[in-house]
Amino acid sequence: VNELTSPGARFSVGMADDADVGSNSLQGYELETNKYFVLDVKESQDGSKFAELVLRHNLDRESEPRVQLLLTALDGGDPPRSGTTQLWINVTDANDNPPVFAEDRYRVSLREDAAPGSTLLNVSASDADTGTNARITYGFGEMPAEVHQKFIMDAETGRMSLKESLDFEDARGYSLLVEARDGGGLVSHCKVEVQVLDVNDNPPEITVLSLSNPVPEDAPMGTVVAVLNVKDPDSGENGRVSCELGDEHFSLAVQAGPGGDQRPELVLAKALDREEAAFHELVLRASDGGDPARTGTARIRVTVVDANDNAPVFSQAEYTVRVPEDVPVGSTLVTVTAVDADEGPNGQLKYT
Repeated sequence: VNELTSPGARFSVGMADDADVGSNSLQGYELETNKYFVLDVKESQDGSKFAELVLRHNLDRESEPRVQLLLTALDGGDPPRSGTTQLWINVTDANDNPPVFAEDRYRVSLREDAAPGSTLLNVSASDADTGTNARITYGFGEMPAEVHQKFIMDAETGRMSLKESLDFEDARGYSLLVEARDGGGLVSHCKVEVQVLDVNDNPPEITVLSLSNPVPEDAPMGTVVAVLNVKDPDSGENGRVSCELGDEHFSLAVQAGPGGDQRPELVLAKALDREEAAFHELVLRASDGGDPARTGTARIRVTVVDANDNAPVFSQAEYTVRVPEDVPVGSTLVTVTAVDADEGPNGQLKYT
């Protein structure tokens, strides 16, 4: 009997034979008390009696795959005699159970540097039916194309693995819909949430937003020479950046920028002297907090513009000249020389 058979269905169990006649012959049947079937005894035109089983309650193969009943035939003698037979009712399967996942929601974490082919997890579903009705295949449900490209599912085993490389900076997690389908077409779903773990795979990036160059050598302390932007797309300590600058003439005043970026300002910390250094080669180094740390650098060349901060200097403070009294007019007595450390017009000299 199929487990989806509707109550009211009838099943003939045949007729008992009794060699006696009259009141000593077969008079009726009795069925062992049970919750599924009742007995309906009918009489033929010739007076013989036969029995039918009537289903009164839905069957369920998953809870009771077999029903065993005792059927008794009774005669009318004194004392009465009886005969018995066993009824074995096998409940056949119907695809009335969908697959059931072991968990409604799976959570898994995966480093962004995991190699393609890495196993994420194995999903598992069971089906209370039998045969092909219980044969389960796995796959993905309706999802965006970019999610389908990242993961692959083994239809037979439920093994989910990585198909393409991950990038924490591109996506920090994925939500996947997984389906289990049995051989009869019933489907169930579960959610798989994949958390992508950050790896320190990005060095800090330094960008020069503005640069005031060249810089006058008499510029006051605190003059902003450049505005920079420092960012690291990693997260946590991997994205926490510290900056350093190896030049005593300049310092960094760090300001907060949008999205957690830093906006260091390159400011003048010590008076410049063009005559000492006509330019400064600055190396800005930004290091993150990863282990091991990654470093980004930027080079800035600051040219120092001359200011007229140097007076001319004679080669001698005093010249002594011995001149004969009869020297002709127009004769050169002495040549004096002076130098000026400044450049351009500031270093061009006139003598009086």
